[in-house]
Amino acid sequence: MDSMPVEIYPVAAVRDIDRKAIEDESIPGYTLMTRAADAAVKAACAEFPDAKRWQVLCGGGNNGGDGYVVARLAAAQGIVVSTLALVDPESLQADAATACKDFSAAGGVVMPWSGELDPEAELLVDAMLGNGLERPLGGDFAAAVVAANRHLASVMALDIATGLHSDTGDVLGSAIEANLTVTFVGLKPGLFLGGGPAHTGKLVFAGLGIADSCRDTSRVAMRRIATRDIQELLPRRARDAHKGDFGHVLVIGGGAGMPGAARLCGEAALRAGAGRVSLATDPSHAASIVAACPELMSHGIATADDLDTLIATADVIAFGPGLGRCAWAQALFERVAADERPCVWDADALNLLADAGGHAANRVITPHPGEAATLLDTSAGNIQADRLAALQALQERVGGSVVLKGAGSLVSSSAGVPWICTAGNPGMAAPGMGDVLTGIIAALLAQGLDPEQAACVGVQAHALAGDRAARQGERGLMASDLIAELRAVLNA
Repeated sequence: MDSMPVEIYPVAAVRDIDRKAIEDESIPGYTLMTRAADAAVKAACAEFPDAKRWQVLCGGGNNGGDGYVVARLAAAQGIVVSTLALVDPESLQADAATACKDFSAAGGVVMPWSGELDPEAELLVDAMLGNGLERPLGGDFAAAVVAANRHLASVMALDIATGLHSDTGDVLGSAIEANLTVTFVGLKPGLFLGGGPAHTGKLVFAGLGIADSCRDTSRVAMRRIATRDIQELLPRRARDAHKGDFGHVLVIGGGAGMPGAARLCGEAALRAGAGRVSLATDPSHAASIVAACPELMSHGIATADDLDTLIATADVIAFGPGLGRCAWAQALFERVAADERPCVWDADALNLLADAGGHAANRVITPHPGEAATLLDTSAGNIQADRLAALQALQERVGGSVVLKGAGSLVSSSAGVPWICTAGNPGMAAPGMGDVLTGIIAALLAQGLDPEQAACVGVQAHALAGDRAARQGERGLMASDLIAELRAVLNA
């Protein structure tokens, strides 16, 4: 299989790539179809080596054609293959018709969809609709999706799971719940947005040998944050380095009774490589934080005036974890908002920002959908319905760099093409994870990365550490487990 590309294209652009390969590079469409099917068969055999009985569900168009070629190639390898047609084979045209005829000529039998799947099938192949769906599923296609999701077999989707909108990830009525998706030519936004991740399973990419000259990068919708960015932006440290070279992070938060968030943020900043980390927190638990983590310099702050000396010595401020919304928090907010140092704002700092307003270039904000909704005076449902639009609206509203957290966290870009993190796992939906992310990004700012770089690398490192921590299982994953994995991720 090909390595996963960075660029993610809208489906119209992917179709143009395919067209240019045929017209400009003189690659026959049926050759591309055969390459796609060959990649899918290889991926399926690698992922499901014990599946020796396959059933392929074929629609019309090129996705159905892909399915018929998959069936022919799999049968040639000794796999028992049956094929169900949801579209009359006599109505197929062009390459799809050729694919069906070649399957039949090789001894394959095409059976019409009758409402039932092979109960003994060990792998179902979804070749029903691909990337062309624009309206809710109905009729036989909806019934086939329901039957496939109820079946005990594993499922491989070709290009994108039937029922997903290729550009938004919206589930159009119902959608195949794939264990593996092999996508072709270009990555599509719907694989990563909305319901995409939940219906895609493991994602494999096959570029089909199409030249880069066929790809119009001006039409890219998003870019994946790549793990190699960590190595490129965090080179090996000099032998004569000292802690002063790596910045001083000041964490401001931890209102009365809420020390945990500030401590997690501070520890994450240390593990992410900040040279020094200080905490400005409620006096009632400053000592307990030091006792739990002596590497943190914890200071009890009774009033906003007590912040002045600490801010003066800091390079970066991390503001908001466990802050609360009391008068003490409000006073700290007013003092921090007036400062021009690089900073990361999260949690109640964002709620206070929503009340006060303000636009600043020196800030990275890291809202989850609920906090984003508060900032934009809308609902979390509206944020999730169009996360790309929400990201843009947040950046326009508050300035700086924006991280919209969630499954597939998004990062704003000065170039106008947002970044998306495709690492991470559901176990990270746990208390304290956002506080850890705030500390990581603050530490990266302190080490000299610019806000967009710090946000991208921080989100990626956070997700990769979460994936490492989840090797023992996603359920029960804690923020402190993620912190323990950061050093390995950032020194890979």
